[in-house]
Amino acid sequence: MLKVGLTGGIGAGKSAVATRLAQLGAVVVDADRLSREVVEPGTDGLAEIVDAFGSGVLTPEGALDRPALGAKVFGDEAARRRLERIIHPRVRARTAEMIQDAPDDAIVVNDVPLLVETGLAPTYQLVVVVAADREVRVQRLVRDRGMSAAEAAARIGAQADDATREAAADVLLPNVADLTTLHARVDALWHDRLVEFERNVRLGVAARKSPALSVVAPDPAWPQAAARLIARIRHHLGDALGSAEVHHIGSTAVPGLPAKDIIDLMLSVRTLDQADALAGRLAAAGFPSRPGEWTDSARGLSGETWPKRMHGSADPGRPVILHVRVAGSPGWRFALLMRDHLRAVPEARDAYAAAKAELALRFADRAGYATAKEPWFDEEARAADDWAEATGWQPPAF
Repeated sequence: MLKVGLTGGIGAGKSAVATRLAQLGAVVVDADRLSREVVEPGTDGLAEIVDAFGSGVLTPEGALDRPALGAKVFGDEAARRRLERIIHPRVRARTAEMIQDAPDDAIVVNDVPLLVETGLAPTYQLVVVVAADREVRVQRLVRDRGMSAAEAAARIGAQADDATREAAADVLLPNVADLTTLHARVDALWHDRLVEFERNVRLGVAARKSPALSVVAPDPAWPQAAARLIARIRHHLGDALGSAEVHHIGSTAVPGLPAKDIIDLMLSVRTLDQADALAGRLAAAGFPSRPGEWTDSARGLSGETWPKRMHGSADPGRPVILHVRVAGSPGWRFALLMRDHLRAVPEARDAYAAAKAELALRFADRAGYATAKEPWFDEEARAADDWAEATGWQPPAF
C-alpha cells in the first residue's frame, strides 16, 4: 500500500486532481467529506460543537449551520483551534478505518486541505501539492463559489503561503491551464511514479536505478528535498529512533557542488543490531534495505573496513541512498567531516567539482566513476583531518 498526501490552497484545483486519481484507481480519502460526516445530526461531534459554540451554530432542522460556525471561528485563532480539537481526531480515526479497509495493493490518496498547516506531511510516503497563481485562484473562487474578490483573498490569506506549501511538496502539480492539461499531468504521475512506487513499497524493494552516470549542476532544491525525507524517516521511526539522528550528507549537502541527482542521507545508530531492528520501519516509510554486505573504507587505516547497512528509495522519482552507520565509526566520522569541510572551504569544494567533471568524462557508468574517485577520497580525508585539527571541528554528539 502507498499512502499519498494530496493538498493545495483553496481554488488551486485539488478536488479535480483527487477525482482524476480516483478514476485511475486510487482509494481517495476526502478529509473535507469526513469532516462533514463526523458532525452530522445525531453525532457526538455535533453535540460537542454545540457545547463549545452554542446552539446558534445549528439550523432550524438541527444540522450544523456552517456559515454561522465559520463566522464564529474565522479570524479567532483560539476558537479555530478549539474547533480543530473537536473535528480533527474524529477525522483521523475515520481515515484510519478507511485505510485499514483498503486492499493491500491500494494507492491511498488522502485529500487534506490543511495538510501542511497541521504538520501532517511527514506521515505520508509522498506529498502532492496542486498549485496555481493567487490571481487564478481568486478568479476561480469568484466564478465557481460566488465569493467576492475580497472574500476570496481573505480565505487564501488564512492558509499557508505558497512557499510553505511548496516546500512540503514531493510533487508539485501546476494547474493554471485547462482540465485536459491537468489530467495529462495526473495521468503521467500515476503511470510513471505512483504505480511503481506502490509496488516497490509492497514488495520491500528499492526503485531501479540506471547504471548510466549523470552529474548535474547544483540544485538549490536538494536541501529541501533532504529535509522532507529526514522528517519522514523521523516520523516513521518514532520512539524507536531514540538518540539516533538522520543527517544530509554527500555532494547534494554541499551548496554549489555538482552531483548525481541522488540524495545521500545517514542514519546514526549505536549498533548494527539497532540498524537491523529499524529496517522494517524504514521499509514502511519507503526506504527498503538493499541486499548485500556493505562496508566503508576506514580512511587512514590501510586495508580496514567498517560494516554498515544500506537502504534505497522505493520512489522511482526520487533516488535516495540511506547509509546506516554506527556513530563514531570511521565511515560515520568521514561522511560528516567531508561534508563540513567542503561547505567551509570553497577551494576544496571547487577541487572536488573539477575532479568530478574530469572523471565524468572518463567514465560513463556509476560503478567505474565511484571506483575512480577512491584516490581523491583518500586525499580529501587527509585534507579534512588537517582542517578539523586547525579549526577544532568535532562530529556531533550522539
